Amino acid sequence: MKRLLSPLFLLTLATAGATHLPAQAQNTPAAATKRAAQAPTPYGQRADAQQWAQEVAERNGLGLSWVQAQLAQARFLAQVPRLMTPPPKTSTTARDWADYRRRFIDPIRIKAGVRFWDSHADTLARAEAQFGVPAAMIVGIIGVETIYGQNMGNLRVLDSLATLAFDFPTAHPRAAERQRYFRGELEQFLLMMHQAGTATTGPRGSYAGAMGLGQFMPSSWAKWAVDFDGDGRIDLFNSQADAIGSVANYFKAHGWVTGQPVWYPALFNTDTLDLPTLLAPDILPSFTPAQMASLGVLPEAGIQHNGLLALIELKNGDAPPSYIVGTQNFYTITRYNWSSYYATAVHDLGQEVAAARSGGVPAIALPVMVPLTSPSSEPRTTSAP
Repeated sequence: MKRLLSPLFLLTLATAGATHLPAQAQNTPAAATKRAAQAPTPYGQRADAQQWAQEVAERNGLGLSWVQAQLAQARFLAQVPRLMTPPPKTSTTARDWADYRRRFIDPIRIKAGVRFWDSHADTLARAEAQFGVPAAMIVGIIGVETIYGQNMGNLRVLDSLATLAFDFPTAHPRAAERQRYFRGELEQFLLMMHQAGTATTGPRGSYAGAMGLGQFMPSSWAKWAVDFDGDGRIDLFNSQADAIGSVANYFKAHGWVTGQPVWYPALFNTDTLDLPTLLAPDILPSFTPAQMASLGVLPEAGIQHNGLLALIELKNGDAPPSYIVGTQNFYTITRYNWSSYYATAVHDLGQEVAAARSGGVPAIALPVMVPLTSPSSEPRTTSAP
């Protein structure tokens, strides 16, 4: 699932909509008038929303009055378009893998991961056996997304999705495409709530409308969520078993290869290194091991790898970038979030938690930099940054 939320924002959702005015100033008649003037027309009164409601009702066999009533309850959330708007292109802040990693892999999250794994070891083992996805990967995803359920978001999903469906920020480079996507997610959310007989105003999640321990969007919930505790219903908010099984099923559905490594260390031959060609496909596996070697990168211990590979670049702020070689399984992790930093952090968190449980050394990714000088014969690695 190419999910649009960033877990970095989850800790601020509770206060994201607050102003900096004192409480008394916020409640004055003048302030109330100003807020009303700035707010868009309620969705229950907007022509575009009403036209959409009619199409949704006809498409899904829902009562038009019911769909209209749900839209009438949806509220515009001013902070949501701001969070969706990309930073200005003038920003000079360079991405930094080490800084990104520290945000998601720290003692608090690792300890929470150990507790989660210990509490649900049997369920994790069952999911690994059924879907072929290692327990460490499931633990890594749930830890990065919500710190094992501690931060699942506190915005009404109905409000978040309605805001993005009808007031998506026009400054976004793919505004029309993303607005269509969120209208589809809002439609799926309403259909799910109608089928379950659940009030649409109840569920809470992220500013992008993702829900539960694993932060599933409504369409992903409908396609890949599973009843893994056997109680006859799917509950990704309160059932850790359902969340575990659903994450594993999502990975399997998106191409996880059982037993395949997530990454290989990279060895460089600067005599033949062709970084532009290797980086052109981004994180999509596109090269056989032999092709990659001919372009100057040998996947250490992966020359016999059965499948395609990708050279993954991780920037280090103002320092030179570093690299690992990603497999199909690395790419599968990015179906959750299209980011090499995200995928590497998920992998590493799972490995750190596994090592903390066993007292061993974590099998974390150790990116390497391109050597500054050309080797005389054999390619070699540099020390990890």
